[in-house]
Amino acid sequence: MQIKLIPLQMHGDERGSLIALEQDKNIPFEIKRVYYLFNTVEGVRRGFHAHKNLSQVVIAVRGSCRFLLDDGKEKINLLLDNPAQGLLIESAIWREMYDFSEDCVLMVLANNFYDENDYIRNYDDFLKTYG
Repeated sequence: MQIKLIPLQMHGDERGSLIALEQDKNIPFEIKRVYYLFNTVEGVRRGFHAHKNLSQVVIAVRGSCRFLLDDGKEKINLLLDNPAQGLLIESAIWREMYDFSEDCVLMVLANNFYDENDYIRNYDDFLKTYG
């Protein structure tokens, strides 16, 4: 499994910092949905699903969290803690997020609108299809 971390160019001066997100420039797809996770309860894991067709870029805008990414053959754990870096998660990747810092805000950009039929929420079903 190849994990792609996308560098996001930071602009700033003594007033602060700014990062622009632009489809087909630093985000490799048309952005159709944006959402963010925050106030995550300590010790809680999130995710526990894969998508059949959806691609996403995840950015830890504030704080940090860990990801478990699984393509059915290999598992990778990584820490996302840099607001100037996006994690590209393509379809057919099982994902779990955990160890959220108290101040964590995770922003997710997706290439399609919400569609419950695109989710694989059972790990055994995921392995039958992609393992």
